[in-house]
Amino acid sequence: MKVSVLIMTYNHAPFIAQALDSALMQATNFPYEIIVSEDCSTDGTREIVQTYHNRFPEKIRLILSERNIATNAIVVRGIEAARGQYVALLDGDDYWISAEKLQKQANFLDSHSHCAMCFHNATVIHEDSSQEAR
Repeated sequence: MKVSVLIMTYNHAPFIAQALDSALMQATNFPYEIIVSEDCSTDGTREIVQTYHNRFPEKIRLILSERNIATNAIVVRGIEAARGQYVALLDGDDYWISAEKLQKQANFLDSHSHCAMCFHNATVIHEDSSQEAR
C-alpha cells in the first residue's frame, strides 16, 4: 500500500460526501486506502460515511468512536491504522480539487528521500463565498 488517506470527521454532514468523493477520484498508479476516523457525530455524518463504506468496502475503512472523543486521538488512531507508506490527511470539511494530488505528492516523496513530508497551497472559502489563499 503506497498511500493511506486519513479523513478525520465530526459533524461534517454538509461536507463529508465531497471530501470522500475527492479522495475516491484520485488517479494513481499505486494502491491507496481511505480511512475515515469518525468521532460520534450527531448530524448524520456517521450515516453518510457508512453509506460510502458500504459502496466501496475494498477502498474505505471506518474507525468509529463509541462516544465523542474531541481530541487528536482521532488522528492518532487513524495514523496507527494506516497501512500506507505515506499518509495524506484530509479534514472532513475539506476536499481536493486535483485528481492527481496523491500521485504528484507520492512521486515527489519517492524522488526526494530526504523529505519527511510535503504539502500544497490551499484556498479557504468562507460561508459568504469570500476566499483567501493559504
